[in-house]
Amino acid sequence: MRQHGEAASTGPCAPTTANTTTQPAPAKPRSDWATLKRLLPFLLQYRWRVAFALLFMVGAKVANVSVPILLKHLVDAMSIKPGDTAAVLVVPVGLLIAYGLLRLSTSLLTELRELIFAKATQGAARTIALQTFRHLHSLSLRFHLERQTGGMTRDIERGVRGIESLISYSIFSILPTLIEMTLVLSILAVKFDVWFAWITLIALVLYITFTVTVTEWRTQFRKLANEHDSAAHSRAIDSLLNYETVKYFNNEDFEAQRYDKSLESLRRMRLKAQTSLTILNTGQQLIIAVGLVAMLWRATQGVVNGTMTLGDLVMINAFMIQLYIPLNFLGVLYREIKQSLTDLDKMFVLMERDREVADRPGAKPLSPQGDWAVRFDDVTFAYDPARIILHNVSFEIPAGKTVAVVGPSGSGKSTLARLLYRFYDVGVAGSGGIESGRITIAGEDIREVTQASVRQAIGIVPQDTVLFNDTVEYNIAYGKPGASREEVEEAAKAAHIHDFIESTPKGYQTMVGERGLKLSGGEKQRVAIARTLLKNPLILIFDEATSALDSANERAIQAEIKSVAQNKTTLVIAHRLSTVADAHQILVMDAGRIVERGTHAELLARGGRYADMWRLQQQSEQV
Repeated sequence: MRQHGEAASTGPCAPTTANTTTQPAPAKPRSDWATLKRLLPFLLQYRWRVAFALLFMVGAKVANVSVPILLKHLVDAMSIKPGDTAAVLVVPVGLLIAYGLLRLSTSLLTELRELIFAKATQGAARTIALQTFRHLHSLSLRFHLERQTGGMTRDIERGVRGIESLISYSIFSILPTLIEMTLVLSILAVKFDVWFAWITLIALVLYITFTVTVTEWRTQFRKLANEHDSAAHSRAIDSLLNYETVKYFNNEDFEAQRYDKSLESLRRMRLKAQTSLTILNTGQQLIIAVGLVAMLWRATQGVVNGTMTLGDLVMINAFMIQLYIPLNFLGVLYREIKQSLTDLDKMFVLMERDREVADRPGAKPLSPQGDWAVRFDDVTFAYDPARIILHNVSFEIPAGKTVAVVGPSGSGKSTLARLLYRFYDVGVAGSGGIESGRITIAGEDIREVTQASVRQAIGIVPQDTVLFNDTVEYNIAYGKPGASREEVEEAAKAAHIHDFIESTPKGYQTMVGERGLKLSGGEKQRVAIARTLLKNPLILIFDEATSALDSANERAIQAEIKSVAQNKTTLVIAHRLSTVADAHQILVMDAGRIVERGTHAELLARGGRYADMWRLQQQSEQV
């Protein structure tokens, strides 16, 4: 099927039909809190696991803060009078055992927290990724033609990874550190001079303020680096997917230069990010060093004055080390959390993208009753308001009959199939929802029934067949998931490809390659025909279904198609008129309008556009 409206990025000659008027206005950037709020319902599905994980986290921090306190008592217990052997044998041993148990409990509670919360993290990531994947499949064809698949899959990949990073860094790193800071400041303020708490608090405030400020400044470099990374990734995928086209035009160097340009931009942004990281780390260490020296100087003065013990000095030092070790990574944590929120928001934006073609509220499946006639009633359609593709097109495909559509390229033939499949709704895109005409199946407007039921009733053999990078059997069976091997082989025989498949070393397990490129055009088209025959739909669409076949196979396939189309409502789109001579009615289209209609004999007798086309094709075949 012709790819009308394909994004311009796919090639310099691709038609540029994407129009900004059809796109929704850019949404206002979502705040970090809004993104977290959007994530929360997915985590609350595991509310009990979240509660237990938080309980274990608090327990681990209480145990961790208790370690320096116990260490103080251990050091003070060693300051004994000569001859006091009982204290030496009992007190330190008991404290040592308690010290070891606290260390063990800290690690044990942390591991239990990770174990309990892992199911919530992975479950939320799976649910969001699956919802995004389903939503992308529900979006219109226009969206997918205008997007670069490489960049979009990168957004989903980062978003899923961002969920895990966000939960790990925020709940398991930032929150525990805040709890520990609160406990330490409370202990210092109550047990010692209030200045210990003030020095610690001032150092922490300066540290956090500096870290957040510098990290915010350097986030721009990370964002730009990600954009250049996505651009490079998209260009690489696009180039590799179009490998044959690159070879046809000897443009390997051109593609390498385009890719290298993206890599160079990525390199510059990453260098800026690394330079800013050096500034961040240096400033952090300076604040930590000043705060630690001030605390230890004051504690040392207390020991000299006799107001504090050596155990107090050791405890304060241990507190500072325990606080500043996680704070050393605050810049990294903050940056990763911000990046995770950004990545997650991008995935949420994909999830919330409005469907251009959506089922109406209360839509019911297409009724299996009726005569399964297809009718286009005064249909006007445009991908872009500036260019109308179909002008008030009306025709009917009676149940069990075959109607063929012929005409020059660009006349709107394949658009009929896209509208019938409901890839788009009738009307003019970007015109404020103005509808024109309707399409009915068995008397029901396809906009009033579910899309799934419409597509289930239709089978299509497109002009441009794209296969999955899997086996021949998988690609044929895709028309009817769960089909038996016998059913697959029957469909292959009907499509005259069974003998070819059997002649290959691996038979039906032969891999077809990326997009089916290991097969010839004719082989791919016969696989597509077999796939559609296996689906056995009530309505058939053949869009240049035999265009890639040789004359002998074309005649064989045409005979098979004619047999399969018996008692089925069939739309045939063709350039070669000889393939549609037996149709019950032939429509001749030009510039989006039906200019002639009738049987093959009637149109020849009329001596109009169809007769001219027939004469020209007959002359070209005789040459």
